[in-house]
Amino acid sequence: QVQLVESGGGSVQAGGSLRLSCAASGSFYRINAMGWYRQAPGKQRDLVATLRSGDSPNYAESAKGRFTISRDNAKNTVYLQMNSLKPEDTAVYYCNADLVYGKGGPEFRYWGQGTQVTVSS
Repeated sequence: QVQLVESGGGSVQAGGSLRLSCAASGSFYRINAMGWYRQAPGKQRDLVATLRSGDSPNYAESAKGRFTISRDNAKNTVYLQMNSLKPEDTAVYYCNADLVYGKGGPEFRYWGQGTQVTVSS
């Protein structure tokens, strides 16, 4: 059973910063990619940033220049440093992991439970 546990959400004023963390646990061969998505009330879940092993980070336009994604492979953990936060960044943030159970096997995607980020003006 793979679990993703997020932490670091909260409330902050516009211009502030937050750092989200997401740790994966369970039995698997390797995590190929980890990322962050967000979902505001009444809207679809959108990509924020992803990081695949061996590739450069991929950011949504709204995140470029303000957010930084990073991974600690030894800890199976992904981070999202969010700076210069805006009220429109308010959403539930979900992490995900694309992993395989054997070398060369198919990828499976898992999601965390989500963490609320609220930015007030």
